[in-house]
Amino acid sequence: MKKVLIFFIIVFVVVIILSLLMTITNKGPLGDKVALVRVSGVIIDSTDVIEELKEHAKDGSIKAIILRVDSPGGAVAPSQEIYEEIKKIKEKKKVIVSMGTVAASGGYYISAPADKIVANAGTLTGSIGVIMEIPNVEGLMKKIGVETQVIKSGEHKDIASVFKALKPEEKQILQTVLDDVHDQFIRAVSDGRKMKFEEIRKLADGRVFTGKMAKELGLIDELGNLQDAIKLAGEMTGIKGEPQVVQKKEKFGFLELLKGELPRKLIDNVFQGISLKYLMTP
Repeated sequence: MKKVLIFFIIVFVVVIILSLLMTITNKGPLGDKVALVRVSGVIIDSTDVIEELKEHAKDGSIKAIILRVDSPGGAVAPSQEIYEEIKKIKEKKKVIVSMGTVAASGGYYISAPADKIVANAGTLTGSIGVIMEIPNVEGLMKKIGVETQVIKSGEHKDIASVFKALKPEEKQILQTVLDDVHDQFIRAVSDGRKMKFEEIRKLADGRVFTGKMAKELGLIDELGNLQDAIKLAGEMTGIKGEPQVVQKKEKFGFLELLKGELPRKLIDNVFQGISLKYLMTP
C-alpha cells in the first residue's frame, strides 16, 4: 500500500514539474506580467486611475504598464495629476501608451510622458490647447423679468457669472489665465516627448492629427493596435513570448450612479464657475 502511495506521489510531483517547465518555456519567466490601465471618456477625476497606477507600480511581478487611452480630454488638474504620476512610475518601470479611437487634448497630455506611444493610423490625437466656456443667460433673464443683485468684495469677484456679459478687461484677465495653462500644456508635451518647446508651440493651436500624421510629426512613436503595444511592452522588458496581461475589473457604472459619485462629478465639473479644460470639442 505504501509503495502504491509513494508511486502516485512521485507521478504527481513529476506532473507538476513538467507543467511548470512547459509554462516557463511557452510564456517566459513565471510571474512576468504587464498591467493594462484604461482611461476612457472625459477625464473628470484622476483618483481611480492614480490608485490603479500605484497598485501596479508596487507589484514586482508587473514589468510594464500599458495605458490604454480613449479620451477627448477633460479637466486640466486631473490630467496634470495623471501626467505627474506617470512620470514617477517611469522611474520604476516602463510605461507604454496605446491610443484608441481618440486620445486628444487631455488624452494626449497624459500620454506625453510615456516611454513609448502607439496609436492606430486613424486615431484622432493632438488638439494641444485649452478651452474655457462661460454661458451667458443675461438676455434670457431680461426677457423673463428676472434680475440678479450681486454683492462682491472685489471688482472681478463675479468675473465668471452667467448672469452678465464679460467686459473687455475681464476677457483679457481670463485670456491671460488660459494662455498660462496653455503654456503649461506645451511645456509638458515638450518635456514628455523630448522635443523643443517652440517645435511643439507650432502644433499647439488646437488642431487634431491622425495617428499617421502624429507619427510623422514626432508626437507618437509607432503605429499599431493594443496587441502591438502589449508586444512592445514585453520586448522592452525582456519578457519572452506573449506577456500575461492583468487589469483591474471595471466598476459597474450603475453602482457608481447609485452611490451618487457620477452625478456629483458631473455637476461639479459643469457648475464650478471658471472651468479650464484640456478638451477636444465638436
